[in-house]
Amino acid sequence: MSHSTVIADSKMTFFEDVCSFFDHAAQFTKHPIGLLDQIKSCNSVYRFRFPIRKDNGFEVIDAWRVEHSHHKSPTKGGIRYSDMVNEDEVMALAALMTYKCAIVNVPFGGAKGGIKINPKNYTLAELENITRRYTVELAKKNFIGPGIDVPAPDYGSGEREMSWIADTYATMNPGQLDALGCVTGKPLALHGIAGRREATGRGVAMAVKECVSVAEDMKSLGLTPGLEGKRVIVQGLGNVGYHSAKFLIEYGAVVVGLCEYEGAIYNPDGLDMEAVVAHRKATGSILGFPGAKKEFKNSGEGLEQDCDILVPAALENQINGDNIHRIKAKIIAEGANGPTSPEAEAVFTERGGIIIPDMYCNAGGVTVSYFEWLKNLSHVAFGRMDKRYDENANMNLVNLVEKATGVSLSQEQRAMVIKGPSELELVNSGLEETMIRSYHEIRDVKVSTPKIGSLRIAAFVNAIDKVAVSYMNMGIWP
Repeated sequence: MSHSTVIADSKMTFFEDVCSFFDHAAQFTKHPIGLLDQIKSCNSVYRFRFPIRKDNGFEVIDAWRVEHSHHKSPTKGGIRYSDMVNEDEVMALAALMTYKCAIVNVPFGGAKGGIKINPKNYTLAELENITRRYTVELAKKNFIGPGIDVPAPDYGSGEREMSWIADTYATMNPGQLDALGCVTGKPLALHGIAGRREATGRGVAMAVKECVSVAEDMKSLGLTPGLEGKRVIVQGLGNVGYHSAKFLIEYGAVVVGLCEYEGAIYNPDGLDMEAVVAHRKATGSILGFPGAKKEFKNSGEGLEQDCDILVPAALENQINGDNIHRIKAKIIAEGANGPTSPEAEAVFTERGGIIIPDMYCNAGGVTVSYFEWLKNLSHVAFGRMDKRYDENANMNLVNLVEKATGVSLSQEQRAMVIKGPSELELVNSGLEETMIRSYHEIRDVKVSTPKIGSLRIAAFVNAIDKVAVSYMNMGIWP
């Protein structure tokens, strides 16, 4: 079966899109139908409503928590605050979390949450009330806990909301030693972890860096290996998009285009990211930025400009059957969840492009969330026990070498050699190892079975095999 068979009807829902990819990938595995059905299905879907007091009346809030797979505990996934949230979307994102965790070898099942609100329409006190009430509802049904289900930030939520969740859960579970492990993405002051805020964007940049380092793959695209000088367009200037662009620039790429909901800007010679952010903060829009040579009031036109790499880091279904033929990028790195429709994916891969799939590409967030969870369970910061020991050992070694050779290092050189790792450095090292190893696991699957056709299907095959092994080890399947 060719990759084109994964083209989906444009009326398919997000969850059906995910399932269509799963079904296509399942053909390349040898697992029983029943086991595949278990892996694909959402185990628990909890939909609930609760009232909040607003102004002089009440408003009823719709909310969800979906636990897709319990092959490993706890389950893990963010909470989305958006008036576009619906049950199908939460199910799809929960499923992607299962596969994402398996791909990057993080021992969680997949989950996702959603609250159907636009946060901009609520006061701070109302948002806190909604978040705490949401947490209480989850706790009543045993849908949250450090060993049960561990939420995290997603679109529309952040450190502030996670701290409210952590406090509410701890209040409801007095004396529980590991209570703060009930949620990740917390502020550092509440036992969060260094590097979590930028982790997803950093992971996207690392994924792109690893992809373009493979000379054989770049040759087929007509590109030279390495990120140096590669032209990038980024859609979305939120947490993920901003940090993706920032770290890609640090790795040597040139950001030539930026797209936001109010429009898009483009300059083939490159855009100054920090200057764009400052301009948007001052004016409320990226439009009118003096360093842009082209601007578009229709944000979608920004995606279609000339570039080597396109990073959609906003919402799902941004690249679809309507615009894929106008996309000029040779690599699409999915910072967002589900930004490329199955139809668009088929067209893009058949013309030789590479899509770095979301469930690998944006897995930096859940990887560092895993490190935060481990930190909360161990009750000690990374590096605290061994940083000084390493520095003293390194100092003794430097002194010994200097004495033996008669060569003295400068103060700057000594500091560089002696320095012990900080928590942030350890986190980034762990993230880099995860992204590099996982990319080559996926690519090896694709190369070993040419009929697979794309990195996404290879990632699904990789994830299905790992989840299947977990179920088999439970003794459920022989």
